[in-house]
This record gives sequence, structure tokens and C-alpha cells, in this order.
Amino acid sequence: MSYHFSKTVDLPMEAAVSATTEALKKHGFGVLTEIDVQQTLKKKLDVDFHPYRILGACNPKMAYQALQAEDKIGTMLPCNVVLQERDSGRTEISAVDPVASMQAIENPKLAGIAASVRAALQEVIA
Repeated sequence: MSYHFSKTVDLPMEAAVSATTEALKKHGFGVLTEIDVQQTLKKKLDVDFHPYRILGACNPKMAYQALQAEDKIGTMLPCNVVLQERDSGRTEISAVDPVASMQAIENPKLAGIAASVRAALQEVIA
């Protein structure tokens, strides 16, 4: 089982970030954090890196259900969605597969929640 699912779109980075943020909203997710990895690596290490953004997405209802089932699950929240610029103005969008992540936790109550989050994130990526 892969730990993520991905799709490459014919959009430049900024347009892909906007489209992804809107798709997340349509599926009940908000973006809690946004990390510009390219900018951070330049500032901290003075290295050049391709445009790479990490969106920390959270669906409050699903997060609440997960927290009720497993109080340490916050160590795995929010769900990360990664956008990275590829050739010719295309952007690859990847999301964590929560089902793969939750396999590390021995709590059967999380399986259904993880499956719901997975389905929603797969729709966002699609």
C-alpha cells in the first residue's frame, strides 16, 4: 500500500494551490498551515529548490471523531497535501493516505474514520 496518492495537473503552482484549496473546502477541509518549502530552504540553508508547498488540511468533524477514538492522533494531524512544480508549468498534487498512516495505530475505531478521510482526499485530488 502506498502512503500517498497523486495527480499531475496542467496548472502553474499558484493556480494549483488555489484550485486545491477550493477543492478541499468543498469536501469540508480547511487549510490550517501552508509551508513554502522552496522559500524556507532558501532562507535557512541558502539552497535552491523547486517550488514545493505543503498544505496542512483538516476536516474538523473527522478530526474530532478521530480525537475521540484516539487522543494521541493529533501527532498525525493535519492531513498534508503537497504541491510541487513539475515541467512545463504543470503541478503534481499529492495527499497522505490516512488509511496507510492509521495502520501503525492499533485502534480499530480509527479504520472507518481513516477510510472516510481517504475517500474525501481522493476526491480532492481527482
